[in-house]
Amino acid sequence: MSTPPGVDPEWALDRAINGLREDHPIRSSSVSIWGWQKPALYSLLAVLGGFAVWRPMGTAIFLIGLCTLGYVLTMTDRVLIFRQGLKSRPILISDEQARAIPDDELPPYTILVPAYDEPEVVGDLIAAMGALDYPVDKLQVLLLLEADDAVTIAAAQGCASSEVITILEVPPADPRTKPKACNYGLFFATGEIVTIYDAEDLPEPLQLRRVVAAFAQLPDEVACVQAKLVYHNGGQNLLTGWFTAEYGLWFGYLLPGMMSSGSPIPLGGTSNHLRREVLDEIGSWDPFNVTEDADLGLRIDASGYHTAVLDSSTLEEANSDPINWIRQRSRWYKGYLQTWLVNIRQPLQLYRTLGPRSFLRFNLVLAGTPLIAVLNLVFWFITMVWFLGQPAVVGSIFPWFIYFPALVALVLGNAATLYMNVIALREDDRPDLLVPALTVPAFWLMMSVAAAKGTYQLIRNPSYWEKTFHGLAQRPAEPPP
Repeated sequence: MSTPPGVDPEWALDRAINGLREDHPIRSSSVSIWGWQKPALYSLLAVLGGFAVWRPMGTAIFLIGLCTLGYVLTMTDRVLIFRQGLKSRPILISDEQARAIPDDELPPYTILVPAYDEPEVVGDLIAAMGALDYPVDKLQVLLLLEADDAVTIAAAQGCASSEVITILEVPPADPRTKPKACNYGLFFATGEIVTIYDAEDLPEPLQLRRVVAAFAQLPDEVACVQAKLVYHNGGQNLLTGWFTAEYGLWFGYLLPGMMSSGSPIPLGGTSNHLRREVLDEIGSWDPFNVTEDADLGLRIDASGYHTAVLDSSTLEEANSDPINWIRQRSRWYKGYLQTWLVNIRQPLQLYRTLGPRSFLRFNLVLAGTPLIAVLNLVFWFITMVWFLGQPAVVGSIFPWFIYFPALVALVLGNAATLYMNVIALREDDRPDLLVPALTVPAFWLMMSVAAAKGTYQLIRNPSYWEKTFHGLAQRPAEPPP
C-alpha cells in the first residue's frame, strides 16, 4: 500500500520537512548558526585572530589550557554519571507485569520503520514484528520507504505478507534524512504510543507491553521510554567488540545515571517509545538534524518533560567495517554539535528549565563528547612528540604549567574510561568483551578521526545524511528473550 487514505501526501510531505522550522523556528537546525550566534562567533574568531597575531604563544597557551579544563570537566562528569548509574539501574518490568495488562486495555501502538537502500535486511522485519507479543488489531507497523528506492520497495513487496505492516512510500525530497521519513509517517500513524525500529532490529517480544506498563506507573511528565540497544555480533571482530562494550556502558549505566539525576537524555536511534500527544506538541523530529534522536531527547527535557530508561533489549547489528563505522560516527558527532547549537540559542531560558546541574551536563555531553574525541588526538600527538625525544619543541609551545596538567588529564581521563568499561563488563557478566575493553584506546583514535570529519561536515554540509550500510553480519537465530 503506497499511501493510506485520508491524508494528502503533498501536505504531509511539506509539513514533514517544514513543520518544525515554521512552527518552532528556533528549535530547527535548518540553519546551523542562528540569530545572535553568528555575530558572537565572528566576534570571537576576530578576537582570537587578533590575539594570535599579537601574542601567538600566549594565545596557544590559553586555548590549550581552556581545552584541558573542558576535557577534565567532561571526564569528571562522565565518571559521576557512571557512579549514579551503578546505583540506579533501568526500570524493570517483569514478564508477569507486562502480561497482566488485558488486551482490551492496551493502547493502539504505531511502529515506524524507516529504511533506505536496504533490500538485504528489510525482509527480516516480518519475523521481528511477528514475534512481538501485542494484539494485532492494536498494532500498526509503517515501513517507510523512499518512493524512488525501487530495489527496497520490490524486496519489501516480495515479503510483505504480514497483516500489520503497511508499506508507506515517502515522496522523494530533500533533506534525504531518517527524521523526515519519520515525520511523514507520523501523519499516517494511528497509535497513542509511537516508536522507531530499524529494519534489522530484533526487539524482545514483550517490549511494547513493558513500555505500556512502565508508562502506567510513571508520572505524566515522562514523555518517552527508551529501551536498551544491544549488539548481537560483538564477537565478529575487534571493532564490533569495542562498539558492543561502548553500548553496554552507555545504555546500561550512563543513561540510567542521567535518568536518576534528572538530566536530559540523548535518545538512541531506535526503541524510543514516545507519547504521540507530546510528539505533536513539541514538533516531532527535526528533519535537518542528522542525530534526530539526541535532538528530540533534549527537546523533550527543554519542553518540561522527561525520559525514562527501560530494562528491555533490542538487538542490533554493530558496525563491523571501519570505513562504514567512521561514516556513521561522524554523523553522530555532527548531530551532537547541531543539537548543542540549536538548544543553546536561548541559554537563559534553557538554564531556567533544566537547572544549573542539568544545564552544565547538557553542555558537557553534547559539546563535550565530540570535544573529548578531538582533543584525545591532539593530546596523544603532543605526548608522542615528547616521548620521541623532542621535549624542547613541546616546551617551546606549551610551558610546564599547561603541558603537565594536560598530560595528567589525558592519562587519568583514559584510565577512567577504561575503568568504567571494565566495571560495566563485570556487572553485565561479559568476559568475552574483556580484550576489546582493554584495547579501547585504538577505538578512541577512530573516534577522533570521526569527530574531526563530523566537525568539518558541520561547516560544509550540515544536513547531509551519510548512509550506514547494514547486513554485514549474520543475524541471531532468535530475538532476545
